[in-house]
Amino acid sequence: MRVLIAVTHLLGAGHLTRAAALARAFAGAGHAVTLVSGGAPAPLVRLDGVRLVQLPPLRAAGFDFTRLVGPDGQSADADLLGRRRAVLLDALCEAAPDVVVTELFPFGRRALADEFLALVEAARTRRPRPLILASVRDVLVAPDRPEKVARAHALIADLYDAVLVHGDPALVPLDASWPLDPQTREKVHDTGYVDEDAAIAPGDRSGILVAAGSSAAGLSLLRAAAGAARRRPDLGWRILVGHGVPDPEMSEIAHGLPEGTVERARPDYRALLAASAVSVSQCGYNTAVDLLATGTPAVLVPFEAGRETEQRLRAERLAARGLAHVLPEAALCEDTLLATVAALTSTLREGGGGDPGGTGALDPAPSLPLPPSGRDMTFDLDAHPGPSGRIDLNGAARSVAIVEGLLALRRRRTAPEPFDLTRLRIALDHAAEEGRRVPVWWRDDDAVAATPALDRLLALAAAHAAPLLVAAIPARIEPSLSRRLADADGVSAAIHGLAHADHAPPGAKSAEFGPHRPLAALRADAAAGLRFARARLPADRLLPVFVPPWNRLARDLAAVLPSLGYRGLSTAGGPPVDGLVRADATFDPIDWRGTRSLRDPGALLDDLAIQIAGDAGSPIGLLTHHLAHDPAIWAFVEALLPVLLRHPAVTVCDPRDLFAPRVDAAAAPPSIPVPDRARAG
Repeated sequence: MRVLIAVTHLLGAGHLTRAAALARAFAGAGHAVTLVSGGAPAPLVRLDGVRLVQLPPLRAAGFDFTRLVGPDGQSADADLLGRRRAVLLDALCEAAPDVVVTELFPFGRRALADEFLALVEAARTRRPRPLILASVRDVLVAPDRPEKVARAHALIADLYDAVLVHGDPALVPLDASWPLDPQTREKVHDTGYVDEDAAIAPGDRSGILVAAGSSAAGLSLLRAAAGAARRRPDLGWRILVGHGVPDPEMSEIAHGLPEGTVERARPDYRALLAASAVSVSQCGYNTAVDLLATGTPAVLVPFEAGRETEQRLRAERLAARGLAHVLPEAALCEDTLLATVAALTSTLREGGGGDPGGTGALDPAPSLPLPPSGRDMTFDLDAHPGPSGRIDLNGAARSVAIVEGLLALRRRRTAPEPFDLTRLRIALDHAAEEGRRVPVWWRDDDAVAATPALDRLLALAAAHAAPLLVAAIPARIEPSLSRRLADADGVSAAIHGLAHADHAPPGAKSAEFGPHRPLAALRADAAAGLRFARARLPADRLLPVFVPPWNRLARDLAAVLPSLGYRGLSTAGGPPVDGLVRADATFDPIDWRGTRSLRDPGALLDDLAIQIAGDAGSPIGLLTHHLAHDPAIWAFVEALLPVLLRHPAVTVCDPRDLFAPRVDAAAAPPSIPVPDRARAG
């Protein structure tokens, strides 16, 4: 793909930092990326493999984001804005992008609406038309007037294909800060937090690390920290000053402190953070990601000037998880900062989490005394917890996968069909004419970890609103799979044997649970598979459904599966089993015995048409194997799904209903599911 990302940061460099991380992720995946920046250059932002186009820079006048000034400090005039627009549109023509991303707009940057709209409207006139996406952080500034919300939603509805929200709803959903209407919500894709830096295992921690972003917006925090450091130098302070803070102010902050205590912000901030016992900072997006990645206990002083609400909401959500204490900016001084650090370290000594009230906010006058010198406070900077809960930090890679999937879907919709699906449409039309419903469900096998192939599979399922059962290999499950499935709507997990190990004798067909082993061994492995899956996968995603590798299962083991805790069985066909709800895979596009690529498409579609014309009581089970797909298999599945799943004769079955226990076994035999949550095509 060719990708163009447009971003303008007006105060700190957080927006540019996140946009650059996205750009690097696209470039790392082999795509050509142009990043157009309309704010001041930021020396610590990396642009590996990314083409940068710098517009004549703008910044906010103080904290007033409605009044923009140029490099000379004068209000931006028509000439400056015109030159910016010309450079922006030239960059569009030169990049010839397949994807255009506007960072924050139309949810923010209203003062630059004309500029962003000129880009979007020019992009929409190009042929082929590029995908138009909005990219926003986890928390937006709460709108002060309903018409601002309505305007943003109207632009999304009319001009945009999707909204990438770079956060995890498990921490804070977008609608906690911005009201979403149904049409906008349908276009939202949660990516997880954008973090591409290497994880750093914490070692010995010591000292207090203070940082307040790249701009002068954190001066009050830096001054309070410097005052606290003068009173308690024994705590081991390191104060990082952003490159946007003028030298005189930095000298004032450093006055009276040992050399090396105050220095400019550094590119190795995360390593410093991982080695610190306590972090003191604001709560911008990138700071929060660093804290989540390192698990460093934090005192958060969220920036709240100019009606800003973003950082306070994020900070309170982190505090509610036991990851921080919040000190409101209005209550900040040397005394309250020292007291809050003392309260945090006291909590760590006691093994506690966040505040007991669950709000995450620390009273600016806590129950601890606030002695003028701070000398009576007790600190223990060696005690610290790890991160609480699992927050998705894979947003960079997932953003790339989502955009790749969206563009592939756009191209399929506008390109000629790569396969002749006429016979499939005819079979479905006949079913509709006869008043028959065709139940269809989808199973994918062999999941072990979060991979680009799994992201592509889940994006495809999400694009068609298709419920999916992912059969995971219990003994090989990696933590990343649990995190990935936890935030995948409409996806359930099943138990795919134990280790996908072939125990068949030489010359026999592969089987892990075939008739070649003693029942006791089969039973022990099946029980271990369920036990491992319960320990390693999200409880709300896991179904107690057994999926034997290679779809081969000894009959005597099938009979005892209910006694082990299984409630469902899915293979490639077979008789009913008392106590198990059964739904099988009946349509597999892979030529396993030959090329291991796509079977002959004509024969595949003939088989499917025969199944559609047959007994519609038992569902048709589409079987995929995301890790085994080559381009031909992906192309076939991607062409098949919109025809098969969206036809009026088709009922798409949710595995949660397909394998739900039956109340009346006589009325509904286990081998004939009666879906309750089925979605009509």
